[in-house]
Amino acid sequence: MPGTFLLAKDARPDDHPWGRFGWVCRPPSVDGRQLAVIEAAFLPGKGHSFHRHPRQEEVIYVLSGRIEQWIGKERRILGPGDAAFIPADTVHASFNNEDGEVRILAILGPSVGDGYETVEMGGEAPWSTIRD
Repeated sequence: MPGTFLLAKDARPDDHPWGRFGWVCRPPSVDGRQLAVIEAAFLPGKGHSFHRHPRQEEVIYVLSGRIEQWIGKERRILGPGDAAFIPADTVHASFNNEDGEVRILAILGPSVGDGYETVEMGGEAPWSTIRD
């Protein structure tokens, strides 16, 4: 299988209420099947609330800014160069409490479907009130 170059000028990020995210690598864009890689930018005061990936492990690597990262009920503030490993089917969340944008790289494996599957948990106990 030949490799694939992915150029920044060709990226088309998706806008979300919490910020934007762009695929670096996923099956529709490359011939690989094991990895899904996402670059995400969180707007000030926004975040991706509690969720889980049933069949995928994830590494979140902070590129810039400081992020409030949750793994289960444990919370840490991560800065540039810090990372979090999230086992498959583990509830987690990321929030930007800063005045500026926070950028992360999320690496999931194996790739599922078009890249990843997410089950939102933010509306369920205890996740709906854990940050109060």
